[in-house]
Amino acid sequence: MDLVMTTLIGVAIGAIAELLLAVHEMRELILTVLLGVGGALLTRYVGVNGGWFETGDPTEFLASGVGAVTVLLGYGMLFRKWLRKR
Repeated sequence: MDLVMTTLIGVAIGAIAELLLAVHEMRELILTVLLGVGGALLTRYVGVNGGWFETGDPTEFLASGVGAVTVLLGYGMLFRKWLRKR
């Protein structure tokens, strides 16, 4: 159940990030959702295996949200400007 919730957090944050962007294309929606899910799952994996929190701990879900936002911001800073210059 924790993986499902973590995945849903990533999907929600990815969808919100896509709504905040100026360009709405299907490939951008899929990319932001996948980046959000990937960031949430990566943060959960690192946090649980690093001993920062236990499985099912509310901190896990907060960290998953922060991880998803961090991955999306990192992608935006690295690749969005490069794509606009083309």
